[in-house]
Amino acid sequence: MTPIPMVDPAGEYRALKTEIDAAVLRVLASGRYILGPEGEALERELAAYLGAAHALGCNSGTDALHLPLVAAGIGPGDEVVVPAFTFFATAEAVSYTGATPVFADIDEHFNLDPGSLERSISARTKAVIAVHLFGQCAALDRISDICKQRNLVLVEDCAQAIGADYDGRRAGAWGEYGGISFYPTKNLGAVGDAGLMTARDARADALLRQLRHHGTSKTYHHDRVGWNSRLDELQAAVLRVKLGRLERFIGARRKAAARYREKLAGARVTLPAEHGRGRHVYHQFTIRSERRDAIRAALAAEDIASSVFYPVPLHKQPVYAAASRGLSLPHAEAAARTVLSLPINPLIDEASIDRICERVRAAA
Repeated sequence: MTPIPMVDPAGEYRALKTEIDAAVLRVLASGRYILGPEGEALERELAAYLGAAHALGCNSGTDALHLPLVAAGIGPGDEVVVPAFTFFATAEAVSYTGATPVFADIDEHFNLDPGSLERSISARTKAVIAVHLFGQCAALDRISDICKQRNLVLVEDCAQAIGADYDGRRAGAWGEYGGISFYPTKNLGAVGDAGLMTARDARADALLRQLRHHGTSKTYHHDRVGWNSRLDELQAAVLRVKLGRLERFIGARRKAAARYREKLAGARVTLPAEHGRGRHVYHQFTIRSERRDAIRAALAAEDIASSVFYPVPLHKQPVYAAASRGLSLPHAEAAARTVLSLPINPLIDEASIDRICERVRAAA
């Protein structure tokens, strides 16, 4: 049987080869490889697409969370509330600042539960990171209200959710800051590590531009200690080509998700829930089952990929477990035990989805 991969970044390249090759050659011929016109154009185009006041590139999705926390003044002695069910980088970005990540539970959509968020806030809490996991926005209306009432900085982790929206406003345009990953497997993927930060006001934008470039706003004059976190021109050029296809690719993902729903209707699995408050862009199509491992084994036997995002919630990770001893987050823990993400990408065909669903139904 033909293997079915989780993602197909090489296929995306083949589909856009002529334009991507031309963009890369344009950069190579220019001699401008760092902080040049491609990056500037990408920032303008993404700010317009996202509806964000400011957007600026950086070298990874992790830095796109870390540097906004630094810009917000988060540091030792502070606490930042994050959902326990997400990729490690969300909490890691907090730890980089010297602050303490405080873990809250998730709702039925795999995102930060506003009630658990409120119970997690202390006198030391300074910020909240709302992760839009698997391509669907968190409950941004309630989370934003909580942050405003408690005078907390809201950072959106949009690593998996570019193009998603909530109540008509796109992910990355709600909080004081947003962070986006362009890791090659993301919905808008680079050909290496790359990221983007959004900021609500000009002061924050200027500070982030210093922080990503060794703390300087004037060549060889350093106002603060910063980082080397610049988005290179080759990545920016490739991303500009792909940005022009992003809406089409999102449409293909949503069509694939609809096919999964049709073919898995009535199966002994729980399908991903949409809250109906905005567009889900389906970075992942994640089902749930107490027979998760059996389903995964059945798929693997047919050379069909699947992934568990994520098998260990953050409060159970070795690096955080001691500080979180006794913390019970039942929904995050249940998700880690039961979730299984099925192959989804803009190029997957209906025959592949039907084959996957046959195996899931048989093993569930």
